[in-house]
Amino acid sequence: MSGAASVSAMARIKATLAHQLGVDADGSRRLWLLRLLFRPPRSGQPDWAMQWSDTLAQHLHEELHIGAGEGAGVWMKRLFFRPLRRRVHLAASLHHARHHRGQQRRSMLAGRISRWLAPAYGAVGRATHAVSERLPSVPWQKVSERIDEWSFKLDRVPYVRPVVLLLALAAALAFWTTPVPLAAQFRLFVLVCLVMVVVRHIPGRWPTMLMVSLSILMAGRYIWWRTTETLRFSSAVETVFGYILYSAEFYTWIVLFLGYAQTAWPLHRKPMPLPEDRDSWPTVDVYIPTYNEPLSVVSPAVLAAKSMDWPREKLRVYVLDDGSREEFQRFAAEVGVGYLTREEHHFAKAGNINHALGLTSGEYIAIFDCDHIPTRSFLQTTMGEFLADPKCALVQTPHHFFSPDPFERNYDTFMRVPSEGSLFYGLIQDGNDFWNATFFCGSCAVIKRAPLLEVGGIAVETVTEDAHTALKMHRRGYRSAYLRIVQAAGLATESLSGLVGQRIRWARGMAQIFRVDNPWIGKGLSFFQRVCYSNAMLHFFYGFPRLIFLVMPCAYLFFGLHVFNADAVSVMAYVLPYLYVAGLANSRIQGQYRHSFWAEVYESVLAWYTVMPTTVAFINPKKGKFNVTAKGGLIEEAYLDWSTSKPYMWLLALNLAGLVAGVVRIFTVQRDEPVTVLMNMVWGLFNVAMLGAAVGVAKEAKQVRVAHHVPLRVPATLILPDGKTIACHTENYSTGGLGIVLPEPLGLKRGETLGVALQRGSMEYYFRAVVARNTEMHLGLKFEDWSYEKELQLVQCTFGRADAWVRWDEQFVRDAPLHSFIEVIEMGYQGVLRLFDAALDAIETTVLRRPRQPG
Repeated sequence: MSGAASVSAMARIKATLAHQLGVDADGSRRLWLLRLLFRPPRSGQPDWAMQWSDTLAQHLHEELHIGAGEGAGVWMKRLFFRPLRRRVHLAASLHHARHHRGQQRRSMLAGRISRWLAPAYGAVGRATHAVSERLPSVPWQKVSERIDEWSFKLDRVPYVRPVVLLLALAAALAFWTTPVPLAAQFRLFVLVCLVMVVVRHIPGRWPTMLMVSLSILMAGRYIWWRTTETLRFSSAVETVFGYILYSAEFYTWIVLFLGYAQTAWPLHRKPMPLPEDRDSWPTVDVYIPTYNEPLSVVSPAVLAAKSMDWPREKLRVYVLDDGSREEFQRFAAEVGVGYLTREEHHFAKAGNINHALGLTSGEYIAIFDCDHIPTRSFLQTTMGEFLADPKCALVQTPHHFFSPDPFERNYDTFMRVPSEGSLFYGLIQDGNDFWNATFFCGSCAVIKRAPLLEVGGIAVETVTEDAHTALKMHRRGYRSAYLRIVQAAGLATESLSGLVGQRIRWARGMAQIFRVDNPWIGKGLSFFQRVCYSNAMLHFFYGFPRLIFLVMPCAYLFFGLHVFNADAVSVMAYVLPYLYVAGLANSRIQGQYRHSFWAEVYESVLAWYTVMPTTVAFINPKKGKFNVTAKGGLIEEAYLDWSTSKPYMWLLALNLAGLVAGVVRIFTVQRDEPVTVLMNMVWGLFNVAMLGAAVGVAKEAKQVRVAHHVPLRVPATLILPDGKTIACHTENYSTGGLGIVLPEPLGLKRGETLGVALQRGSMEYYFRAVVARNTEMHLGLKFEDWSYEKELQLVQCTFGRADAWVRWDEQFVRDAPLHSFIEVIEMGYQGVLRLFDAALDAIETTVLRRPRQPG
């Protein structure tokens, strides 16, 4: 009885204390401790102590990894022995950051700077608007058209063009070589900059030509000053390094001038109409070469080629299988196309096509890489040029990619920043066409059989057989044409290592052509055809100059070598005008197809890998072999490609060490030249940004989709299981399914079967599908009961549509040099952080035996 009485007494004491403290007698220990220290709040007042306690408890649970209801023993253990936690990555997820910003297309850093400078932008905008309101409006487009008319008339007057060019050259020479005081040079710089800033907003070709002319004038002044004033050195070592830098600059001057000649006046050719009598249309053989690509990559191209709008009896499609695979032979027989293979596989793709030439007889040859899917209008768009011009032997169209390349995927710039190839297919080929120098690019092209056989078929002497073949036909006097109308689309290279391998082949091949069939040697080419081919070949020799620019500031920061013998004021007076004006002129010409400073990123990535192949091929053109670019691969986990990025990391470390050396030098041994040290450090910082961006590209993002999703908005009809139909439209498609936008939410469950109908003209096709995803207004469908017939119907409704790619470049944001510079700097910063994250992940994996963190 005494025990029961004791328990009862304790219960009464506990109840009394609970009443006094304002807690439940069965409350938690934390609640009792809290009320011993803090009184309960008055009625209607917030309980700050309880809120603080709850926040602290939640934080401790998360930090110590302690679940609800754990005892005191677990708490004591966790206080002394913390569990291992995954390290938070420093680099930002650019895709998620841009997704949360909605449709904003600027970089994160550019967006922040724009917000900071919003008041200044607003004041400048209001001032500009006020000034423009008071100025008379000028119809610049009409003025440009009138100038074009006058120019065309003057150009027809005999000897006017050479006289004008000679006078312009004489005036330019006088401008380049006339010495002026530095103050006058600065005033000239300011005047030219004002003209450039105003003119760049005026539409038309003649403002572009004015900007190019000003760039040539300022570049000429810089070259003259650089050659006559800055090459005096005080030691043999400085002389060697100084002339190495000068030679790298000399290369950039040549490429700059040749580039202006090649791209300043793109032709913008329009398709020629075909005769109304379809019986007069010629026969066309379609070649689709393949070697080791999976059938899932090849089949859409074959089915689309078979569906092109051309008389059935005049169109023959052939799969050129250099892999000799039975699966492909069965596929060709099932879908009704030709299948060609060979016993000996000499000369890779070129030999494969040449073998097919001897087994087919079409008047024209259309060639597609096995992943390039043509639209139904491809032949009707291209063939009219041949019939209008009997001397035309080649019609090339752009290579367009519906999947992102490594730069676009790893930095999330797909369809926002133009890709590396956009400049070539958007501008350079159009410029080549003006001079009758269009290159054959190996795919998405039509070649006339007779001229092709006349030059011996596809060239086999080099590994860039396509460009070499075009050069041979141009030497024979045949004409070429380029239509900047996307009529086929394919897969971009998935990995950085694959892209590097592809560019190595291009660089080696162009160096081989430069040796074995130099455009400046031999007959048959016009002066500007030689210019176009030479610029294309010289482009791939950028490896040495780019590496020189990446390491040269370290010559001063480490060893105090003056490789550029000029004072800081003179450098600013001559170098800045040259770089600034050339940048604005190139932005005007290339802005729709390449953003400023991205060329430096591309070259920094590829420079190391193109140096050796171009050098070896230049010395011995027979060295090297054709390598196939892999397509259709997957990247199951994000990772840093250490092997490919190793050269960038060494160069990055060298420049970072140079910056440290510069800080030491400016405060110790070279206090008398602070400006020179700072200028070299700025150069080194720019190199760090470029190399950081190069390393960042090597951080491969996850790619687990076998079929890439392509944006497409066309009407569709859903057929629900109960027979009800709903009108909707697509938002994207792939060879495996469709993305649908619904007019209203539907209660469809994942795995539920339904039908979807798509139209091609007056024809309607039905596809059976299952629900793979349903998020309110967006529905993801996966096709069922798949067959080649269904795949053909899907290709006709999607990839093969005549309007499938007509707006391929409308999503690009036109270049704004300052914003591009900020974005590239941001990419460099994020690249350095990605390298740091990957290094720590590797250390954790090796030392702590922990699995690598997913990216």
